[in-house]
Amino acid sequence: MRALTPRREDKFSIGLWTVGWTARDMFGSPTRSPVDVVEAIERLAELGVYGVSFHEEDLFPFGCAESERLRAVERLREALASTGVVASMLTTNLFSHPVFKDGGFTSNDRAVRRFALRKVFRNIDLAAELGTPVYVMWGGREGSEYDSAKDVLAALQRYREAANLMADYAVDNGYQLRFAIEPKPNEPRGDILLPTVGHALAFIDTLERPDLFGVNPETGHEQMAGLNYMHGVAQALDHGKLFHVDLNGQRGIKFDQDLVFGHGDIANAFSLVDLLEHGGPLGGPCYTGVKNFDYKPSRTEDMTGVWESAAFNMRMYLLLKQRTEAFRSDPEVIEAMSAARVAELSTPTLGEGETYSDLIADRSAYEDFDAQSYFGGKGFGFVRLNQLALEHLMGAR
Repeated sequence: MRALTPRREDKFSIGLWTVGWTARDMFGSPTRSPVDVVEAIERLAELGVYGVSFHEEDLFPFGCAESERLRAVERLREALASTGVVASMLTTNLFSHPVFKDGGFTSNDRAVRRFALRKVFRNIDLAAELGTPVYVMWGGREGSEYDSAKDVLAALQRYREAANLMADYAVDNGYQLRFAIEPKPNEPRGDILLPTVGHALAFIDTLERPDLFGVNPETGHEQMAGLNYMHGVAQALDHGKLFHVDLNGQRGIKFDQDLVFGHGDIANAFSLVDLLEHGGPLGGPCYTGVKNFDYKPSRTEDMTGVWESAAFNMRMYLLLKQRTEAFRSDPEVIEAMSAARVAELSTPTLGEGETYSDLIADRSAYEDFDAQSYFGGKGFGFVRLNQLALEHLMGAR
């Protein structure tokens, strides 16, 4: 079906670290060989991706010679040019090498913090060279296991210092680049700084150039904290700070599973796609940026399964988009939304020109208001509405 065939205007991207994952975990050795970057881009282009996201170490190893680095970047540039795929997001690996065992920007070791900043500046240059619009900041090692070992107030100051310097560097060099903070509550550190969308938004307000910073919420990261991913994305949209999204699947509060998108909380994925595509049940701010899939092909899969799983991410999104469109156009759903008074929430609580003094003077708002009538009556019909949503999700309507 054409509706389920990824097209460039869908703006789907996939991380090079996803299809390139060799499936090593804490309890087992790799089950697959590495994938060459050029092969990955060519195969993803065949599947219909718009862009690729990557860490610099998806291209070249830590500490390699400058000549090797330049060759790797040129191979990437040629592969992008020949396929039409764009470099949609770049980030820096400040978590794999032992030097970052206590973080990069917030390490207790000042020399490590200085090294981390230099590493990041080089990759900001690379992002600018490739025309990458978004630089993601994932602080996977910025945290601690022991409260007594980390001065959290000082760590936040150093995090702020690093973010401010990154923005200064981009602006001073004339780079058109925006930064997106990616929250996560834990893993690999016991407790990671800026663990949720709300924490990141509050932190952004303290920066010297807050207009250059937004968030990159990831499905599994919010759900690992027991939170509703769609709610976090909605809050980022409300703040005008949804600069990028990482989509995958997660089944409850456990380790970061990085399943295929929709292979977790499918009902929440349905609501999320409705929000991203339509701004929610009654419209509103939509997301127009790249939709990046940050998943890991299961360790059980061979290379056929790797490429199939990459395609399934996009297919799942398009299937959910199709289901949300059917849901929104169903006359019974429209009637159920009216009965649930969904639209009424968009009406300001005070009328035009009304003040709190007018509210206090309005006896119908309090003195004559019949609160008791809500006991055993005045139901909202939310269960019926949710049933209709699930029936559309299941293809029963």
